[in-house]
Amino acid sequence: MKLNKNKINMKYFTLFIALLIFSCEEKKDVLLPKSNVSIVKDVQDHSPIYIFFKVEGKDTLAEVNRKNSIISTNWIFNIDKRLPLKLVIPEVMKLQEKKRGDSAHKNEKAENYYSYADSVGKNLAFLPFTKVYYKTEKSTETDKVVLRFKKQSNTVSIDNTDIQKTEILNFIQRIDYTAQSQIILLFDKNMSYEQYIQNKILIQKFTYDLNKVPEEFIF
Repeated sequence: MKLNKNKINMKYFTLFIALLIFSCEEKKDVLLPKSNVSIVKDVQDHSPIYIFFKVEGKDTLAEVNRKNSIISTNWIFNIDKRLPLKLVIPEVMKLQEKKRGDSAHKNEKAENYYSYADSVGKNLAFLPFTKVYYKTEKSTETDKVVLRFKKQSNTVSIDNTDIQKTEILNFIQRIDYTAQSQIILLFDKNMSYEQYIQNKILIQKFTYDLNKVPEEFIF
């Protein structure tokens, strides 16, 4: 009997995600962000880190499980898409600092990745962020191009001009600047982690390598 290839891909994609989100001892769900493109499709020699969505009374909490992480490996951050950035990024910063500061076990080739689901390719995908340094305040830079991403908005503010996100590339190409490193990314701290990942993928898809933006501001 001949099976439909798309059905097979969907079957294994669903199984893979299920194995991922239930792989920790607590058996808690991690609802991954979704996008329509894969930046990186495969990561070898990795350790999982989970940041769960937790509710206690009226409070939303980010609960971290990193007990299976090994400093010398690539780290894959599996983070619940419902969490706001103001809860996610401080935890990510702590983990980044721990990995960067462990000189005894440091592996210069080990990377950090955010995981998400490619809803078109039906596979797990990854977004590298090893070289990103987060700052939890508003940028005071005046000589750089500032891309400000707002919560639940289809527009992005570039130097105080609101444009559609799909027009980012065309707008930036008209700006008189000499190096891509002159761009600064600012994200609303109240946006969801899923919106953040989708915005990051959009920038990389339509503009350039995100490694050329070493700082991100979460305000």
